[in-house]
Amino acid sequence: MTTTTVTPDQAGTAELAAELRRAGVSRVEDSVLARGMYSSDASLYRVVPEVVARPQQVDELYAIHQTAQRLGVPVTMRGAGTSIAGNAVGAGIVVDTRDLNRVVSIDPESATARVQPGVVHADLQRAAAPHGLRFGPDPSTHSRCTIGGMIGNNACGSRALGYGRTSDNVEAVRVLFGTGDEATIRHGEVTGSSSTADQLLSVAQNHLAHIRTSFGRFGRQISGYSLEHLLPENRGRIERFLAGTEGTLGILLEAEVNLVADEPGRRLLVLGYREVAEAADAVPRILDAGGGRLIACEGMDSRLVALVRGAGKRVPPLPEGESWLFVEAAGEDAPGVLDAVKTAGQPVGTRLIEDPAEAAALWKIREDGAGLAGISLPTPAHSGWEDAAVPPEHLGDWMREFESLMRDYGLQGYPYGHFGDGCIHCRIDFPFQHGDPSSTGVFREFMLACADRLTRYGGSLSGEHGDGRVRSELLPTMYDETSIALFNEVKRICDPQNLLNPGIIAEPVPITENIRPTQPKHDLPFPGLRMTHDDGDFGAAVHRCSGVGRCVAPKTNGVMCPSYLATKDEKDSTRGRGRILQEAMDGTLVKGLADPAVHEALDLCLACKGCASDCPAGVDMATYKAEALHQTYDRDAEGRPAKRLRPRSHYILGRLPFWAKLAAPFAPVANLSMKLPPVAAVAKWVAGIDQRRGVPRFAHRTLTRTARREGVTGQLPDQPDVWVWADSFTNHFFPGSGTAALQFLRDQGLDVRVIDRPGCCGLPWITTGQLDQARALMDSTVTTLAEYVESGTPVIAVEPSCLATLRSDAVELSAKPEARTVADGVLSFAELVNRLVDEGRVGLPDLSGVDVVAQPHCHQASIVGWEVDEALLRQAGATVTKVSGCCGLAGNFGVEAGHYEVSVAVAETHLMPAVRQNPEAVVLADGMSCKVQLDDLAGVRAMHLAELLAQRRAQQS
Repeated sequence: MTTTTVTPDQAGTAELAAELRRAGVSRVEDSVLARGMYSSDASLYRVVPEVVARPQQVDELYAIHQTAQRLGVPVTMRGAGTSIAGNAVGAGIVVDTRDLNRVVSIDPESATARVQPGVVHADLQRAAAPHGLRFGPDPSTHSRCTIGGMIGNNACGSRALGYGRTSDNVEAVRVLFGTGDEATIRHGEVTGSSSTADQLLSVAQNHLAHIRTSFGRFGRQISGYSLEHLLPENRGRIERFLAGTEGTLGILLEAEVNLVADEPGRRLLVLGYREVAEAADAVPRILDAGGGRLIACEGMDSRLVALVRGAGKRVPPLPEGESWLFVEAAGEDAPGVLDAVKTAGQPVGTRLIEDPAEAAALWKIREDGAGLAGISLPTPAHSGWEDAAVPPEHLGDWMREFESLMRDYGLQGYPYGHFGDGCIHCRIDFPFQHGDPSSTGVFREFMLACADRLTRYGGSLSGEHGDGRVRSELLPTMYDETSIALFNEVKRICDPQNLLNPGIIAEPVPITENIRPTQPKHDLPFPGLRMTHDDGDFGAAVHRCSGVGRCVAPKTNGVMCPSYLATKDEKDSTRGRGRILQEAMDGTLVKGLADPAVHEALDLCLACKGCASDCPAGVDMATYKAEALHQTYDRDAEGRPAKRLRPRSHYILGRLPFWAKLAAPFAPVANLSMKLPPVAAVAKWVAGIDQRRGVPRFAHRTLTRTARREGVTGQLPDQPDVWVWADSFTNHFFPGSGTAALQFLRDQGLDVRVIDRPGCCGLPWITTGQLDQARALMDSTVTTLAEYVESGTPVIAVEPSCLATLRSDAVELSAKPEARTVADGVLSFAELVNRLVDEGRVGLPDLSGVDVVAQPHCHQASIVGWEVDEALLRQAGATVTKVSGCCGLAGNFGVEAGHYEVSVAVAETHLMPAVRQNPEAVVLADGMSCKVQLDDLAGVRAMHLAELLAQRRAQQS
């Protein structure tokens, strides 16, 4: 087998892109931005492609294949890019199939679905659900992984125990082999003629005895090519054989997959054990007791659960133990099945989870395992030895051996995974060093040792993620020479030019080639932010992104990632931006943070901080964007302090509180002038505001001025019951929120005063990367507020984005100890009211019969949390519809020229539909951005929680 490829020197990236466009491929990208984003998947590996193709029609796959054949260019197929083994990166052409996303048909009678390869698993589930059906296998990446990708890897997921692997659920495929031979194959029958298919069946016919004894020995034997499907007793099912071939033999054009009944009465039993090996020992007994009725049996380590709790997220109570098994059954006999499991499992503690919300929260922790595990240790933990599997009867012994091997090599990792199938996941702290390719030594030695030991248990190197770049070289430890020769023969039959994902399974590349964590990583000599979660290392912070891709889910109930939801473009996802920032800190492809590719990727980042809470790896793109802007405009090429000309909007919108303070004495005149179209147009141009936007009105009277007139301001050593901090947005734009908070509390006998000292959190300066000025503002503000917090009197912030800035950005900007005091001490209005209600000092008005549509500010949802607000509303009797996602304005983002369309599209993902569907509801939005967006796009006046409570209490008094 020979590889004939075109190098950049021979053809060039631009020429290859031009050839693909001439062939009819509609979206071809050869920019530094695109190549950098697609240079990595969720694995250890980095391979920069020449071009990225994103076909819009299935017919374009033919054009890609023909062009690749003619030019001798490799092709790597890619779904959501969540591959952990390095099977979705490659030189040449990377093909992103996510726009081939049509569910062609659902047949309820045969319980099958025909789908294009880019259909997202969760979208197929949504299409099947009205028929009471579902696609059985469900990987942890189900919200974004594609069916084509699942077929490529033979993905399994948590419920493969009950519903089988992807290969078990493939009914038919239409495939374009590497030879150019197209075939439709259903239940082993080929429509028309296909010499490629005939030759594959001949391979099996010629090696019957060997294949029968070497392949298909247990369910999770995923490594290599699954030749057992070609056996005559298995009806020569080529369509199932192709599952798990990792895009090395053909290009999937369409698939028909089996659907299963979505059984009612699903129940989850959690069993606790003293250690993970004891949990593994219990698995064979549990499987026997389950009698084939178990849907899932998953292992979870207490250390991963502790990470979730440490992030302040709710974890339902778990039974005694340090390791748990999540055992699920469904149907009328589920209670009896789980009773038998409980007895046979011999746990130290158990808990039956009957609340669906609690069960969902626990499964979410399991689904986030890969992202959580990557940040679970003092040093980064990596995929690598990620998903090996053994027959379940050997799981306990293999677990002990595996943990012993980690200790022998000085490594750590927290095992979890599909214990019922004998499959273990683990992220391990391999000692890779950036800039040192030789630092792969321990990784290689450990991988070889594990592969050798695994064979003693009859195990498989891969239990569901495929071999990819990380395991293909190890296949000779698992298979004998005859099997390896068969793999090479199959590859030669299907892809004689070796152009489809070369180096995977057959004729593999070394496992230490193109390791991403050994790439160079430059430091920032004068960083603007302290990066407290990453020991001050901006490079380490951006490398938190491991590519698991929750941010590229096409639908979400969280905040992340609003720009991706609007555009469905990789560059507008948290992951896409993370990859480009990693490349910038590497410096080989993207030349530093000032590179245009960085700013193109960051342009549509709303700085919403959704990723800070929703990304399991804890990526905080808003913070990284601020640093990137700071380094671009306030630092020179060597990172020393310097000033460059910024966009106009940075000087106006990025310093809005400054201009608002200057305008305060003339607010009525300023507002009136903005009603004159010529004046407003010029003002918008100067400020960098989109001409279609309204201009926020300055308050006629600020909160502090109103409070002084009413005698409710104060300074220490006064000791009222509550202090109110007059943040810049409440003070200058929406003082009604502040006066409502004063009214609600004072009407119930509390002494509440506005702090009569200036203090701005500097949020607009932060989001535009003006960090030196932001630090000065923050230092001053935390110095002021710390005295009030330390006095013991509660201090509240009315504007949620300003409170979130104090909680998250204060310690990033300021090294003063007061920053931590303020971050921990200032409360939201809802948090204070909740405390006072519990103490019996205030009461809530009756909100029975009140329908509330609530848009939590994205910073509030991500940093502060909105659970307390929701609980108060429900306690008062309101019916609450919580809107997911971001409003789309996000401070200065949505009003800036060039962002209007995306801002509106973000609003249309969740907020605008919710408002239209509930025309009589009270619309609640505490944040200034959300209020402005609702007024601008829908003419809706939104209320602050304080306004709602104060108004209803006044009406009922």
